[in-house]
Amino acid sequence: MDTVEACPVLILCGGRGTRLREYTETRPKPMVEIGGRPILWHVMKLYAHYGMRDFILCLGYKGDVIKRYFLDYEAMNADFTVRLGQPSSITYRGRSHDEDGWNVTLVDTGEDVMTGARIARASRHLEPDVSTFAVAYGDSLSDVDLTEALAFHRAHGKLATVTGVRPTSRFGELNIDGTRVASFSEKPRIDHAYISGGFFFFERGFLRRLSSKDDCTLEREPLERCAADKQLEVFAHHGHWQCLDTYRDWEALEGEWTSGRAPWKVWG
Repeated sequence: MDTVEACPVLILCGGRGTRLREYTETRPKPMVEIGGRPILWHVMKLYAHYGMRDFILCLGYKGDVIKRYFLDYEAMNADFTVRLGQPSSITYRGRSHDEDGWNVTLVDTGEDVMTGARIARASRHLEPDVSTFAVAYGDSLSDVDLTEALAFHRAHGKLATVTGVRPTSRFGELNIDGTRVASFSEKPRIDHAYISGGFFFFERGFLRRLSSKDDCTLEREPLERCAADKQLEVFAHHGHWQCLDTYRDWEALEGEWTSGRAPWKVWG
């Protein structure tokens, strides 16, 4: 795997996930589990595989659940000894995870706030010397090569890069000849158009196009204006991509993981 200089990753974790209400009544959508791990963990593992281990989590709805998850992370993934009467005296033993070196900053960006405002509010935690940063949704998985995507972004020199994907249709496709069905394809890939798959890269100057006002939506005026100014490029990804919006999406992701054929699991 070729590597390029890494950059910090802001992950949008504030959505309510209303179409997954059976799971999100008690947790934010990024904490819905795939294979016994929050989907947020899978997103972070993907970035960490490509050397990006500095995370800023933009919290909103039930953000305390995510805070508690990381506060308890060491204890829940290792044996440990506690010396009673000294609560701060904990010795971890036989640690069983390889997330050492992850730097995770958790930022409360507001309960009902749109994506652009969340990034604007969390950006205060970017170090002053950071020129390039990544943004990801906390509910989308892919096998996109983030090393290639970041190199592409730095090569074109524009303010913003979005990963373009061609999703799978939710419906079967009929190819017809008169009234005869010439072929039938169950849930084919949509070939005529790209959609935004997230996995963004931005230059620091892009932050001037955002507002901390609650209604600032990344995918509306900031990116639309970037496109109009010829400052937005697309990194085309032809592999796997799947968001978690509905129970059907969860079934698809869970099935891929439990079968041992999860395309996004590029780490060892």
